[in-house]
Amino acid sequence: MRRRAGLAALALLLAAGAAQGQTQDAGRLDTLPAKQVFGAAKAPAPLQARAIGFYSKGCLAGAQALPVNGATWQAMRLSRNRNWGHPNLIAFLERFAATVPSVSQWPGILVGDMSQPRGGPMLTGHASHQIGLDADIWLTPMPKREFTRDEREKVAATMIVRKDRLDVDAAVWTPSHIAVIKAAAQDPEVERVLVNAAIKKALCRDAKGDRSWLQKVRPYWGHDYHMHVRLSCPEGAKDCRPQDPVTPGEGCGPELDWWFSDENLHPKPPATPPKPKPPMLMKDLPDACRQVVLAP
Repeated sequence: MRRRAGLAALALLLAAGAAQGQTQDAGRLDTLPAKQVFGAAKAPAPLQARAIGFYSKGCLAGAQALPVNGATWQAMRLSRNRNWGHPNLIAFLERFAATVPSVSQWPGILVGDMSQPRGGPMLTGHASHQIGLDADIWLTPMPKREFTRDEREKVAATMIVRKDRLDVDAAVWTPSHIAVIKAAAQDPEVERVLVNAAIKKALCRDAKGDRSWLQKVRPYWGHDYHMHVRLSCPEGAKDCRPQDPVTPGEGCGPELDWWFSDENLHPKPPATPPKPKPPMLMKDLPDACRQVVLAP
């Protein structure tokens, strides 16, 4: 059994090394780019479920896969193998998806990237999504039929933001978008919901009644097609580092104006191109991530 575990760990390391065009061994684990190591993992670490580290600097033990189909959800882009999460995230998605048809005209939700099988940095895309508590939910309703596997790779999410980036596209923005985002933000386990600033602007303008949930909805770059839902660290999770609390208030005042300034929408290129950031190495992650990598 020990030999089998060692071989599994070595295979993972060799896969990471192969991605760099060279062979690595376990003794040099700390020097490996973390995205190569975690990007090579095809299955979760069979350990107690733990979100380890921070959303953009950590890993995930004991991940569970979101089933690709549910009565009120479908997982997209299956070839990426990113439909993994902490059990709390799986429970949230199933719970939230079941709520959506009761608060909107949507039959259900389309779920994009969650985490890799062992979390950690990804070979492409996100800086976060590393500890199994983040999920991208498309702002496109689930159809009333099941997508084929090929469609899940090719169907595009709906562009919500207007071409000038100053507001949402009135041709696609509906009350159901508001209701779905509101339902996500009102879930007690949700720490924040990230959307494009134009979507936040529309929510500030169009939300009626109780608006307290707007505090959790924060503007961020990108997110034109989806909302990024982030759960709080699980209760009692000593290895999980929480994010700073969201700023009090609706976030609909002057703090939103900068997102629509020329400085943000039309930035001037720097006089000197910035140097690319060095890759995050395994030694940069929490120590417990070594256990996650080396688990059989």
